[in-house]
Amino acid sequence: MNILIADDHACVRNGLREILADVFPETHFSEACNGDEVFGLLAESEYSLLLLDINMPGRNGLEVLRDVKIIYPRIPVVIVSVQPEDQYKMRCLRAGASGYINKDRAPEILARMISEVLGDGRCETQHSA
Repeated sequence: MNILIADDHACVRNGLREILADVFPETHFSEACNGDEVFGLLAESEYSLLLLDINMPGRNGLEVLRDVKIIYPRIPVVIVSVQPEDQYKMRCLRAGASGYINKDRAPEILARMISEVLGDGRCETQHSA
């Protein structure tokens, strides 16, 4: 399995990779710090999942999400953001995201969400505060 983590902060990418590597030990992780890198990596390899931040330099995560769902419609995208769920979650889900989670959630909630998305393509569990 291949997972692409897109966030402009290296520490966040590293933390997400460590959390998920514990749950999915056979997974290969790639990292992107902006939308251009996301599309470059998506063109080179097949990914089982894209973890995508909303606030990135250049094209923001919502723009990247929109284009990913057009060009690579089968890749599930989970938005991982500091933005309030009440302001962004439904907007992201309507745009094609499979899930939305705040960065302040516990690691086990993130892992459970990713398992759900990889299992059936969508997160049905509420992961709100």
